[in-house]
Order: sequence, then structure tokens, then C-alpha cells
Amino acid sequence: MNEPATIAWDEGSGCIRYIDQTQLPGHFSVVECRTVDRLATAIRRLEIRGAPALGVAGAFGVALAAVICTKKDRAAFFSDIRRSGDLLASTRPTAINLSWGINRVLAAMEGADSVTGAQTVAVAEALAIAHEDDACCHAIGDYGAALLQASCTVLTHCNAGALASTAWGTALGVIRSAVGQGKDVRVIACETRPLLQGARLTAWELARDGIDVTVVTDSMAAHLMRAGEIDCVVVGADRITSDEVFNKIGTYMHAVCARHHGIPFYVAAPLSTFDSDHMGQDIIIEERARDEVATCGARTTVPDGVKVKNPAFDATPMGLVTAIITERGVLRPPIDMKGLNIHRPTT
Repeated sequence: MNEPATIAWDEGSGCIRYIDQTQLPGHFSVVECRTVDRLATAIRRLEIRGAPALGVAGAFGVALAAVICTKKDRAAFFSDIRRSGDLLASTRPTAINLSWGINRVLAAMEGADSVTGAQTVAVAEALAIAHEDDACCHAIGDYGAALLQASCTVLTHCNAGALASTAWGTALGVIRSAVGQGKDVRVIACETRPLLQGARLTAWELARDGIDVTVVTDSMAAHLMRAGEIDCVVVGADRITSDEVFNKIGTYMHAVCARHHGIPFYVAAPLSTFDSDHMGQDIIIEERARDEVATCGARTTVPDGVKVKNPAFDATPMGLVTAIITERGVLRPPIDMKGLNIHRPTT
């Protein structure tokens, strides 16, 4: 994309600038965020979303809390910053990248010998995380592109693109890298009910890049697989345990259908999305508001008084995953989490 980064630190004003994804595709809006409370609201409302982008948002959120904090006493200062970190971490319990970004900046700040020093370290570490995200997604893209045929149709779900990272994307990064290598890639984007991140965001990104994209309803995927119109599935992830991949609700359905039809099912995600401390059964799946399902725009689609379930994510058993594409290369299940040597800061 030629637009500003999905989320960035404005060094001149000391604020966070991000693309408000709830306004797309109809309106392109960049928001200047100057308080941690506003950032927490943005994350809850999905103005900022996507695993890698949430990691960067968490990091920038701690940096913002540090920069605007007026406490001079070191203990009081760190108490405030940790409280801000806890607030941000509580906004999206399933997405592990958010707490990873928060904890990494907090851990870096611990080594500072003064409040001023901690503020400087916070900004520097957050900027480093954002820079690493760009390099990480490009590496994922390059490794993943090698798995795609010279001419192929890829099914993807939700949005794991530039809008879900700083600029390149994970699942869509694979597609972008493959196209950049001259491969003929066509994309089928599932609309991704209930908030239509595939239709609103993935289609918007790919169309702007000139990549062939067609939007379908989520329920059409199995039909297209059976008809031989899908060569592989590539999705992102919000958390990966040794036994399950957590991603946008509907991912599990695509994995089951892909396995039945002998179609490769790939997950593209950075190592910061891996959770070596928990099993799938330990993970809380975020339940979101009724209105997301019961309304579409200004129109009511479910009668008043009728119950709605709205889990934001589901869990795909690792046995249905062909491979996980990371910045270190392609991993094929079973995954040896300890062997990956993933450093996850804790505070």
C-alpha cells in the first residue's frame, strides 16, 4: 500500500497515528491518539486489529503511557505504566501479540536508572518492534511465496494483511511476495462475518495493489473447494499453541473443508504469535457484542429478544494444518515449541 503505515509513532508530537479500520472501505481516516484510554477504546472497537498490529499497538501504548506520565518518582512512575499495560492487555484476551508487545517494552524499561531514561527506552523499544514487524512480515512473505504454485487461486479468511501489521502483512504478505516474484495469484477472500474484515479490508488492500481478488460469502468456501477452484488456503493467526491455531471465527471450518478436499492449509504468523506456555484448552476465546451479529449497518437482522452467540475466534487443531509460515522458515506439525527458543518477556 502507498498509504501511511497502519500504525506508527509520531516522534514530532509524541502520539500514535493509526488508520481507523472501522471506516474502511468507504472512508480513509488517520487518527492521532494521545491517551492510553483512547488507544484501549480503539483496540476494543477494532479501529486497530490484527495480531502483528496489536503487538505494535501494545508497544506504542506503553511508550505513550511513559511519555505522558508526569510522575518523577521511579516507583510511582512504573506503577502507572504497568497499570496502563494491564488496561491495554485486557482489551483483547485471545490475541497474544498484544501482551507480548506490552511486556517487551516494560521489560526493556526495567533496566533504566531514571524516569527520563525509562521514557527514552520505551520509545526506542517500541520503534524497534515496529521496524522488526516490517522485516518479519517480508520474511514470512518470501518463505510462503515459495509454497505457492506459479499459477494458483488462494482462499483467505478475515484480514491478515498490511492493515493487520505495520505495512506488509502475513497471509497477504505471502500473496504480495508471490506476485512480486511474478507468480499469477488469484485470491478468493471470504467476507468474514460478522464484521466483514475480508470484504471490507482484504478486498480493499488487494484491489489497491492491483491483485486479482474476488469476495465470497463464508458459506461458499466448501463449494469452491469441491469444484476445484481453490489451490490452497492461507490464513493468519492470533495465537498458536502446540496443539491449536486460534484465528478469526470460521477458520476451523475452512481447515476441515480443506483437509476433506486434499487442499493445503497454511498459517502465516510471526513467532511472537506462538504461545509455548499454554495448551489450546487454556485459552479464553473473546466473546463480542450481540449487535455485531444482530445488526448490519443501521439495519436490524436478528429479531429483538433472540439470543446471539458471537465468539471472535475459533481453534483449529494442529492436525489440520499443513504448515506454519514464520519469519524463520516453514514449520510443519507437530511443532516443538521449546525447540523454537522463543523469548517471551514477562513483567
